[in-house]
Amino acid sequence: MDSVNVGWPDSLWAAVTPAGPELSKLVGAAEADVVVVGAGFTGLSTALHLREAGVDVAIIEAMAPGWGASGRNNGQVIPTLSRPDPEDIVAKHGAVGERFVALLRDSASNLFDLAQRYQIQAEQEQSGWVQPVHSQGRIRIAERRVRQWSKFGAPVELLSREQTRTMLGSDAWFGGFWNKSGGHINPLALSRGLARVVVERGGRIYARSPAISFERHHNRWVVKTAEGQISGRALIVATNAYTGEFSKSLAPDIAHEVMPVLSWQMATQPLSESARKTIIPGRQAMSDTHGELYFTRYDARDRLVTGGAVIGPGNKVERIKARVAERLKRLWPQIGDVSFDHVWNGYVGMTTDFLPRIHRLGPDAYGWTGCNGRAVALSIALGDELSKAVRGIAEHDLALPFTAPMPIVAHGLLRRLAPLMLMVYRRRDAKEIA
Repeated sequence: MDSVNVGWPDSLWAAVTPAGPELSKLVGAAEADVVVVGAGFTGLSTALHLREAGVDVAIIEAMAPGWGASGRNNGQVIPTLSRPDPEDIVAKHGAVGERFVALLRDSASNLFDLAQRYQIQAEQEQSGWVQPVHSQGRIRIAERRVRQWSKFGAPVELLSREQTRTMLGSDAWFGGFWNKSGGHINPLALSRGLARVVVERGGRIYARSPAISFERHHNRWVVKTAEGQISGRALIVATNAYTGEFSKSLAPDIAHEVMPVLSWQMATQPLSESARKTIIPGRQAMSDTHGELYFTRYDARDRLVTGGAVIGPGNKVERIKARVAERLKRLWPQIGDVSFDHVWNGYVGMTTDFLPRIHRLGPDAYGWTGCNGRAVALSIALGDELSKAVRGIAEHDLALPFTAPMPIVAHGLLRRLAPLMLMVYRRRDAKEIA
């Protein structure tokens, strides 16, 4: 069994983050006005915003807050989607697409503001997010994104090759763009901090209580677990890439419209002071235009938190250590010897069009999936919107582009084959844009 399914991962975040609040299991019957399934970023944000409005809310969580993707990711706070740009979103969804673009635009700043408002100590740094381009022709990607996001009021700036070299301390890239509202956090600390605030404000979180199924019964939503059940007027399913991991019957249409792709994260030993002066000296978060993504950021202890992908048999941990160490030395020759203190993994929920999928599941019931590597800022923002939805805010005032679930045909087979896409991405990465 993969490490995503047992215990806590050997992550940097688990090693340095104080424990979260003590939480009990769901045993027997319980009730709430709103029931939330999943104590990741979306579920916790939804619950917090509901408590701000005085709504009774309870979360049921399979393991513990932040155990899934919300506590395993790189912690980059990125206020964009991975592939679709604003004009793509508006073309698909119209007026609600414009509201969704505005939600994305403000998502990073809103996350940092939320953490400050509740004094959540999550090692947050709003130092900006930069996306450098890895070939000359791909500067068109940066130009397009700067043009489109500028039109919607985002604080973005096009970077020349020289500016990118200065910002990142490397000759590897050919320019790029910078969104000044982005940055990075300790994602597990944010998850546990949100959980603490939810509990302090009167919300309930039941841990170690995997949801098995939900159904509509006598105008109430009833969610069943192995040892109990909870009912509510409204329901939010916020399990994203882990929707099918604990129960195949929970929400199979949602579980099968997203491809859970294993993402590897790793942390170097702290860099020397001399290395930090030239390697991303402004401490921005960085992820570039490779399909086999190059990404890194500092943590509060001056480690580089980075990662990559690996396929095939053999010792994957040692193989990815060697591969990423070689990459870091190629990008930043001044880094010296590279070693890693922590290597861990978790699922990223990928959709076929790289757009998130947001659904009405029935009366006063909603769910979503498909972070596509942009979960941190997006999930917090969607939690706020979902809280508005179950409070009865009119749909024309919501930034929620609803669609019907679209399960992927032959999902099980394609899930086994999905890691092979890495070879396709490597081939595409090597080609110049015509």
